[in-house]
Amino acid sequence: MSDLRLQSSLSMEEVEENFKEVDFFSGVMEGLEEALAHKKGKASAETLARKRSLPVVDVFAIRSSLSMTQKDFAEILGVSRRTVEAWESGKNTPTPTARKLMFLIQQDHSLVQKL
Repeated sequence: MSDLRLQSSLSMEEVEENFKEVDFFSGVMEGLEEALAHKKGKASAETLARKRSLPVVDVFAIRSSLSMTQKDFAEILGVSRRTVEAWESGKNTPTPTARKLMFLIQQDHSLVQKL
């Protein structure tokens, strides 16, 4: 087997800077604990379905920071008012796409004008 060789336009210093805050050991341990819970049949549905890149969002806080009604916020996201209501009450969780979109809106409110 040949040696794996990765190429990057980043310098070694830039690569180190990008990963200086990453705790790889904790990530590996978390994954092992989840795998063990899955093997024992005790993994939560969220553990089985979640993606590591999904941001945590507070739907009510984001909507409130925009001074929008549930109906208006739902229209921006392309969902029903009842869906927004269910997210805010904790009855349902936003889809991965909705979570990512709300995260982006939370970071830059001007995106609402573009939607």
